[in-house]
Amino acid sequence: MKVQWKKLIVSLLLPLAVGGAAALLTKDGMGRFETVIKPPLSPPAWIFPVAWTLLYILMGVACYLVWTAPKKEPNALFYYGIQLFLNFFWPIIFFNIRNDLFAFIWLILLWAAVLITTVKFFRTKKAAGYLLLPYLVWITFAAYLNLGIYLLNR
Repeated sequence: MKVQWKKLIVSLLLPLAVGGAAALLTKDGMGRFETVIKPPLSPPAWIFPVAWTLLYILMGVACYLVWTAPKKEPNALFYYGIQLFLNFFWPIIFFNIRNDLFAFIWLILLWAAVLITTVKFFRTKKAAGYLLLPYLVWITFAAYLNLGIYLLNR
């Protein structure tokens, strides 16, 4: 299989740009994470940018695999776009707006969109689905942290 470099670069840059833009918009709100009461298993703050960068790269490769697949599951890339949209706004709601309950509800919507995307990616190309599984696990963990922060800081 020949690598389609332009599609690969676009596929990688899109989620990295979404994450980078969200990080830029929320950088002033990130200090809040250090000041709130956190649930058990909360990682140090430096883990988040590392994990998200890796996840965005995995998402980009998965997108590329689906984009270049000869037969695609209907709407697979549409749901990928939806989850990117939801992904972009969650940190803004959580860190900037500081509405933990609404952020948790938004995260549940994101989780559902990622699940649908993962299923559609699996049906298109198994490797693409597998590449999204760490993202689904991370979103599940983020929901636990988000709900814990909401409950502990009301």
